[in-house]
Amino acid sequence: MPGLWAGLRGHVIVICALLGCAAAAAPASAQSSPSRSITLVVPFAAGGPTDTLARILSERIAAELHTTVVVENVAGASGSIAGARVARATPDGTTITIGHWGTHVLNGAIFKLPYDVIADFEPVATIAMGTQLIVGRKSLEANNLKEMIAWLKANPGKATAGTAGAGTGAHVAGVFFKEKTGTDFQFVPYRGAGPAMIDLVAGQIDIMFDQASNSIQQYKNGAIKAFAVTSPTRLASAPDIPTVDEAGLPGLYISYWHGIWAPKNTPKDVVTKLNAAIVAVLADPAVKARFGELGQEIPPPEQQTPAALAAFQKAETEKWWPIVKAADIKPE
Repeated sequence: MPGLWAGLRGHVIVICALLGCAAAAAPASAQSSPSRSITLVVPFAAGGPTDTLARILSERIAAELHTTVVVENVAGASGSIAGARVARATPDGTTITIGHWGTHVLNGAIFKLPYDVIADFEPVATIAMGTQLIVGRKSLEANNLKEMIAWLKANPGKATAGTAGAGTGAHVAGVFFKEKTGTDFQFVPYRGAGPAMIDLVAGQIDIMFDQASNSIQQYKNGAIKAFAVTSPTRLASAPDIPTVDEAGLPGLYISYWHGIWAPKNTPKDVVTKLNAAIVAVLADPAVKARFGELGQEIPPPEQQTPAALAAFQKAETEKWWPIVKAADIKPE
């Protein structure tokens, strides 16, 4: 019996040692892989352009990582409520956010934020390069950009322009449009571009400086008018819409790019794994086609890396912050 007990005790020790090793390895594994469900935070209301891109990506990212991706809309304060939520999240890859030129550049120049738009996030991937459309309600008297500007000048302070909130890209673009054209109109803030578009289609507001991804389908459906694209080239998905140069307002270029970020200090291997999944999704012809329908171009692979997004965000900050501050754009 003593020999049998000794043998059993040896097996118990081996089993305990293996269990101990497994227990010790579990936290390390949790730190190196977003193995649990991932929450993709969208800084605006459901139905808007950023939300649309997030929902196109989420299911496919989930398939790549063999997990679930839950889209969570955290609207308000031009995306800064969502920014604070993600900046404070546990940096383990289970909470990430989609954002753009407005949320991760402009907000830092306009709002007093409880976080830093650059320092408090880990760039994961650049996912899309888009542009804006200058659009109006279907019943607007103007039929082209020059006529729209003339109408605004004939009705100073009376027209309304919908935005996704104070300091968003739509607001900033509208401010620059005012300065460049000598026009005056009122901004109407919404909790996202989706709700603003609903009111534009209903004729409740007059114009918008809107992401092409939010406006293009409504234009194609004949629900709104489109006056110009804020880029030097026409959109492949809507080649009949003139550029701002062609429409008589040269140089009003605005790139509405999107990216994915994780909280600061998310482990590098987790960021790498998330990036690899996103890059694989962006290479899918079906995703490319869907993005193209929304007026979005997928950047080349070398621009999809975390380092490329970090460099691009920094460059955009250095370009736009002085412009925003000089224009004295304040939260409404």
